[in-house]
Amino acid sequence: MRIAAVALAFLAAAVSSARAADVTFDDTARFLAGMQPSADSPLVPLTRDPNWQHHAKFFDNAFAQLEQRQISKIRAWADVNLAAPRPTMFYMFSGPDFLYANAFYSKASTYVLGALEPVGAVPDLTKLPRGSVGAALYNVERSLGSILSFSFFITKQMKIDLHTNQVNGTLPILYVFLARSGKTIRNVEMVALDNKGGMHVGNDNPGPNATRGVRITFAGSDGEVRTLYYFSTDLSNAGARATGFLKFCETLGPGNSLLKSASYLLHSGNFTVVRDWLLANSATIVQDDSGIPLANYNARQWRFFPFGRYLGPISEFPGRYQERYAELFTRAQPIDFGVGYRWRMHESNLLLSVKVPGSETAPAADATSSTEPPRPPRPKRPRPPEPIPPPPGRFFWFR
Repeated sequence: MRIAAVALAFLAAAVSSARAADVTFDDTARFLAGMQPSADSPLVPLTRDPNWQHHAKFFDNAFAQLEQRQISKIRAWADVNLAAPRPTMFYMFSGPDFLYANAFYSKASTYVLGALEPVGAVPDLTKLPRGSVGAALYNVERSLGSILSFSFFITKQMKIDLHTNQVNGTLPILYVFLARSGKTIRNVEMVALDNKGGMHVGNDNPGPNATRGVRITFAGSDGEVRTLYYFSTDLSNAGARATGFLKFCETLGPGNSLLKSASYLLHSGNFTVVRDWLLANSATIVQDDSGIPLANYNARQWRFFPFGRYLGPISEFPGRYQERYAELFTRAQPIDFGVGYRWRMHESNLLLSVKVPGSETAPAADATSSTEPPRPPRPKRPRPPEPIPPPPGRFFWFR
């Protein structure tokens, strides 16, 4: 270990004179993701270090297992059930989870993620203090531990992971997910929203109650340029009313929304503003039971298509069991992947809610009425689940 640390220090010193402009956003993302940067990148010497090589092998294995176990199956499910997605997808309470946003909505042209976690920064890796690159890579691994194993971030742990080390915040994780999803990052810029939803870049003054974020432009294998926004924002009623985040989102809608492992916050009276906004500005909503309670959907405006199995909330969220949700899921179609807090296969639930065209002008129905949701159609082509064990090693300390 001591020899490796000394070797890394020498390598870091050897490239420390490189200009920051020589290290592209995409090369930085690939390096953090354990993928080889471009041949002329100043980061290439750092890839010869045993710490980075171990990091690369670890991520190669972890992401390969995740692709086989979940991501490829989610994409297949989305291809069948989300045939005509809108250009924009919204993902509230997301953390830096571009991985699942892209898996469910790979055809979106604009992704908007919003959560409390700070944006952070990715410094010029060639200029980190001696011996700190290995620690930075380990911190990235640790930050991704739970989502690679269970499909969600552990919030308490993430608060610690995203505030430690010189590579911090959500931006490094977004970089990793973009690179490992086969994207090429074209540009990254810090942005801010004023309280009316107007966007400010550079030295513009967004005024009080500014919402800080990042805009990343990237391209996939098809070469089409897409945009990812991540905003650090308080989605409680007070925060949503004071900032321009939802006003900005409204300029991009209506869109498709994703709610996953959302801590049942939308069941609370303190998050009614964002809940009502999602119901008003979403053409479809894909969620697990931690998203919007079924009782808050207007049954005349939405059609419901349940997938998987509803077993109720895990023990960390008592009192959130939904009788109507359970009744709806007696007619659910099977899914062959796990997702959400009940991440094991055969235990996960997924609800696709589709807004009925023109229903916005329909007479309002009692949101808490017992009107039974429309019976979903029979499955078009059910796929039997394929048991694949959870990934071994490295994440045993998560529960």
